[in-house]
Amino acid sequence: MEQANPNETESLCPVCLKRIKATRLLRGDEVFLIKECGEHGVFETVIWRGEPSMVEWKRAKKPVHPELCYGPVDKGCPFDCGLCAAHEQMPCSVLLEVTDRCNLHCAFCFADSSSRKAEDPTLEKISWLLERAMAAAGSCNLQLSGGEPTLRNDLPEIVEIARRIGYCFIQLNTNGIRLAADKDYAKQLQGAGLSSVFLQFDGVDDEIYRTLRGRSLLDQKLQAIRNSGEVGLGVVLVPTLVKGVNIDAIGAIVRCALQLSPAVRGVHFQPVSYFGRHPELNGDAGRFTLPELMRCLEEQTEGLIKVKDFSPPGGEHEHCSCHASYVLSSEGKLRAIGAANNDGCCSVVPGSDGIKKTVENVSRRWKLLSPAPSFNLPQPSANKACCSGNNPDIKRAEGPLDLDDFLREVASRSFTLSAMAFQDADNLDLERLRGCCISVISSDGRLIPFCACNLTSRDGKNLYLTRNGSMAR
Repeated sequence: MEQANPNETESLCPVCLKRIKATRLLRGDEVFLIKECGEHGVFETVIWRGEPSMVEWKRAKKPVHPELCYGPVDKGCPFDCGLCAAHEQMPCSVLLEVTDRCNLHCAFCFADSSSRKAEDPTLEKISWLLERAMAAAGSCNLQLSGGEPTLRNDLPEIVEIARRIGYCFIQLNTNGIRLAADKDYAKQLQGAGLSSVFLQFDGVDDEIYRTLRGRSLLDQKLQAIRNSGEVGLGVVLVPTLVKGVNIDAIGAIVRCALQLSPAVRGVHFQPVSYFGRHPELNGDAGRFTLPELMRCLEEQTEGLIKVKDFSPPGGEHEHCSCHASYVLSSEGKLRAIGAANNDGCCSVVPGSDGIKKTVENVSRRWKLLSPAPSFNLPQPSANKACCSGNNPDIKRAEGPLDLDDFLREVASRSFTLSAMAFQDADNLDLERLRGCCISVISSDGRLIPFCACNLTSRDGKNLYLTRNGSMAR
């Protein structure tokens, strides 16, 4: 019997967004996605560089298909998202954009947000959308996003609505400007039931922020962390990684995050993808892949973080992300837990089991158990010292584990590193897309995989969204 080539997949033409065949091809230690459109020619993009190799980076999962679908299978993937019955994973997170407005104009922006006065969805519409998502996705995690969600004064009411509907872990995607300026607003959000802050945090010096965000922001970022921690909101730092801008800052970001632990619960890296708003694609020279990130972490932290600490994901497709979990003791000892071959979900299990574990892990590790007035958070005058990366007291813990110490500290002093390699029209792999577990709640109540929802052609045509944010399909 003839067997399918595991290196063959499907993608889209980055010019016309037509579905076309694609092949993953290994050249030396790099893997390329190669595809040809009959009208627009051949395209190839690097998708993996070096060790750990792409073939080794695996976690077998049995596909699970959505039971309640808001989109019929008609044109085929990726044109029927709703999710449709052909999708092979349930959502671990759903993302709701509560506004298109923003108080920054970043060089890189997934949502292509702006300062224009767009009409925000009403509380009634938001309630309907969240109920639709809950019916289809179940009790998954919720991210409130935008635009900049904190521009809404009624954001605490939105959090309360989500709680009433049944969302147990609610996270805010934010640039942190309002949280830095208004501690009472942070307290209102925490009191309403917000679980965690997903804070844009691209580096440890203002030159990076001036390049990526258009202004100096470091003091405000650190004040947002202080204000959030002191009212009981855990913070996850979220750097957008751009070659030539902040790749050299990866290690310093981690060391800064560790110094701000346990208020900072971890770092979630996002290598830049070319959709939304971005400068012109700089070919393969601008690509930064997951294995490169893992190696940079080991090199730039001088072995405090190691490549061997990282595991493939239990929820989404194995080539979409990586994660590593740690406990940072009160004595400043960092211990890796749950390494790649000992993470508890490496066997071939239904995808729904991996999703349940992902939801539980995120909720447990990214929450802050109590307000943190006693945590060693820097005052603005100490920001430079905090972000210098010069914290030699933090050492890697090796050797036998003291179980009593571990049990005492794991709940409150966990620390997580993770990364998500989002796809754009050039490197889109439909096999990966069908395994996506992060869905955007569309304005008409469907669930659209994140990379499909934001996907744009080279001339800016969006696969799903129109210019004003409504659904095109």
